[in-house]
Amino acid sequence: MSDNESSKKARRNAARERAAAQREKEKSRRRRNRTLTISGIIVGGLAVIAVVVLVIANSIQPAGPGPKNMASDGILFQGENSQIVPVTTKAIPEGGKPTATKQDDSLANITVYEDYMCPYCNQFETAQMTQIKQWVQSGSATLEMHPFNLLDRSSLGSKYSTRAAAAAACVANYQPDAFLDVNAAFYENQPSENTRGLSNAKLASIAKKAGATDKDIASCITDQKFAGWVGDATNRALTEKIPNSSLDKLTGTPLVLVNGKQYSGTLTDTDAFAAFVEQNVSAS
Repeated sequence: MSDNESSKKARRNAARERAAAQREKEKSRRRRNRTLTISGIIVGGLAVIAVVVLVIANSIQPAGPGPKNMASDGILFQGENSQIVPVTTKAIPEGGKPTATKQDDSLANITVYEDYMCPYCNQFETAQMTQIKQWVQSGSATLEMHPFNLLDRSSLGSKYSTRAAAAAACVANYQPDAFLDVNAAFYENQPSENTRGLSNAKLASIAKKAGATDKDIASCITDQKFAGWVGDATNRALTEKIPNSSLDKLTGTPLVLVNGKQYSGTLTDTDAFAAFVEQNVSAS
């Protein structure tokens, strides 16, 4: 074999070796990519499962009965001897249904469905509650308050509306005389929408400063004893007929009713609301 042929053969052998090495390198790359892809699918699948589990966990509310003094899903106040007095009732049993309040149409029966993160509820509370309390104190009106959780989605996952409504329910259960003062204090300290809101400990502190000093209220709030009831009451308001009215369900917040008629005027106009109240008592 000539030197030239030997040189060509050596080059061919070297080329085949390089090609074989390249093929093996490509096989290794493909195996590595396949392994990484499978691992990524597994990790991604586990992440999806974790998210689903978290969503399910967050959607589950603790079971249990409702608070005392809220048998209608709300707490009712009436006037007695020039005082505002909460009407005492038994708790809704676990799995039970609320009992609608029997209203006296000779009075102004004022019913408010409220969310403690709702700025419009705050406007109504701030503007109208002083004169409403005067009417109740004089015996010419009753007031029924229904906390619920329409705006849970606006608290960055902390479910502030549920937590605040459950805190109010604790006050209704253990010290109903303090409810209206605590209600006002929650609005005075209202967090902005699209924030996490106040902690349970802060809600308990605000309630105590407002006069809810019963020894069981703080732990009731921090343990969220009535969170399950808040969810049930909200579902009823959003899917069932509103008691003592012609409304098929609640569609916004606040919902303010006077003898079953929905107030749609300016929330901060005390004269307009007073005229609406007078009109609906006279029409009863």
